[in-house]
Amino acid sequence: MQEAVLPQLASWETFYVIVGTAAATLTGLMFVVATLVAAARPRVSSPGEAFAAFNTPSVVHFGAALLIAALLSAPWQAIWPVSLLLALEGLAGMSYVVIVLRRARHQHDYQPVLEDWIWHTICPFIAYTILLVAALLLPVDATLALFFIGTATILLLFIGIHNAWDNVTYIALEFSESEDTPQEK
Repeated sequence: MQEAVLPQLASWETFYVIVGTAAATLTGLMFVVATLVAAARPRVSSPGEAFAAFNTPSVVHFGAALLIAALLSAPWQAIWPVSLLLALEGLAGMSYVVIVLRRARHQHDYQPVLEDWIWHTICPFIAYTILLVAALLLPVDATLALFFIGTATILLLFIGIHNAWDNVTYIALEFSESEDTPQEK
């Protein structure tokens, strides 16, 4: 069996095992959150729109971090395939953030505040841009590029964690308020 040509990746193995495990676990936890949200039935006119704008992106960011971990854990024989795949992931992520921006602007159940725009659009766009630039830098300076890829990966995890927590606390407060007010029959 041939060994990977990229020894720089070997030193990142533990990092990506931890990150990949965290991303997979948090993705699974989001399924639990989705079930709780469905059971809580918060007061919204079109829950699918708000869910697509504010909850689904967390799963996408966790999935993106998991994909990065998987790509960088594979025994690559050349640098260009991983560079290409990471660049495509960065571009796809940037495109997805634009879709999230449109969804957030067009849904009618929640009026996003500055913090929402920062965490749901600006920070993810920055993370995916870092990933794209680092992927393009990978064939030129792998050591530096790998630090930027690690930065983008951790950013995606923290963004997902922040946004998931923000969503859960918002829904919990909404559910609490709806239980406090008498229901119309």
